[in-house]
Amino acid sequence: MIGGTLLRLVSVLVMGFLVLPLAVILGSSFTASNFLTFPPRGLTLSWYGKILADPSYVAAFSTSTLLATIATLVAILLAVPAALAIARFDFPGKAGLATLLTSPLVLPHVVLGAALLQYSATLGFLRTFWALLVGHVVIVTPFVLRSVLALLTPEQRALEEASMDLGAGAVPTFFFVTLPQIRSGVISGAIFAFISSWINVELSIFNTTAELNTIPVKLFNYVQYTIDPSIAAISAVTILVAAAAIILLDLTIGLDIVAKRR
Repeated sequence: MIGGTLLRLVSVLVMGFLVLPLAVILGSSFTASNFLTFPPRGLTLSWYGKILADPSYVAAFSTSTLLATIATLVAILLAVPAALAIARFDFPGKAGLATLLTSPLVLPHVVLGAALLQYSATLGFLRTFWALLVGHVVIVTPFVLRSVLALLTPEQRALEEASMDLGAGAVPTFFFVTLPQIRSGVISGAIFAFISSWINVELSIFNTTAELNTIPVKLFNYVQYTIDPSIAAISAVTILVAAAAIILLDLTIGLDIVAKRR
């Protein structure tokens, strides 16, 4: 009884410690002063209005959202077949392929960004949206791959074989048997992929320009010269995007299921 109470108390304190910096950022974004301060001195939405009135911020938000969305969709299209091939078939180099596809999880994104810079320059699409897209697909695909691989169990394979024994072809079996079984992995992997792409700085900073910019890179460049509450407002929007993705994940499949699958 006492042990359970202490555990809950410690958990609340740890969560409060982790959430406190986010609360400071959110609070600072509403301050009426011209400098970052917490608690906020007065309450105003003018700093949000400032970033919304700035076309460069709107363009950066649009680029980040479009980039993360397309990268996530491409990652799903690549990771699901790859996961099926790795889980269902034995072939030479299988272990090496699995390691290669998940290696972006451990490789520094700075290294990947520099490599992408050289790669895109060689092929003639240096610092374009397509260069960013290639890099983001590389770094987010492992999230979907790992989430789906965890669900492709021998028991799940038995259901596929039963479906085909009853006369269903490979395509109907995938859409009516396999896909429903791996749905939670696809959704959770996609949401983590979207968040990772949307907030990425290290890889993106090598491949952006003044006209083509993502919001994390723009924020990174902005704080080198100016520090005002608009930084907190941009950060607050980024936090809310990530929080919305987590809430969506919880509403669709449940965070407890994701924790068990991963």
